Amino acid sequence: MWESLFFWVFGSLAGFLALAVVIFKNPVHSAVALIGNLFCMAALFVLLQAHFLAAMQVLVYAGAVLVLFLFVIMLLNLKPHELGDAKQTAAKIAGIIVLVWVGFRILVHVAGVSGEGFEPVGDEYGTIEAVGELLFGQYMLAFEVASVLLLTAILGAVAIAKKKLW
Repeated sequence: MWESLFFWVFGSLAGFLALAVVIFKNPVHSAVALIGNLFCMAALFVLLQAHFLAAMQVLVYAGAVLVLFLFVIMLLNLKPHELGDAKQTAAKIAGIIVLVWVGFRILVHVAGVSGEGFEPVGDEYGTIEAVGELLFGQYMLAFEVASVLLLTAILGAVAIAKKKLW
């Protein structure tokens, strides 16, 4: 019962914080909401008995990557008038409609699911060995591509900020 309660608390909080990341106009507020979202995701990993993944979620993403993002945001030092005015576009309206439809479908599905739950995962799930074998074996290319993509985005933000300084 407690696991179910914690799941719903952390899951719904993660959903609200993810929505806040998109809604907030100030990039610093969005980054702080993203940090809260990543902590909620780490709590969900703990509920799944994947303690190593939860620790890596906090250390790598909430710690290192988002601190780097905040550094780049602060380096850009955007003023409120530089962020621009909020615009209502057809894409935003279509996105809201799709979001409401998907949310409704998820609620209908969850309401129809029996309380039996899922089969328990093995003892190897979420261990350092299992994660290492997957990360540096099957998913090594995706891991390296993601790291190069993050590095490129950070270098691009620094290059844009440098042009504004000179």
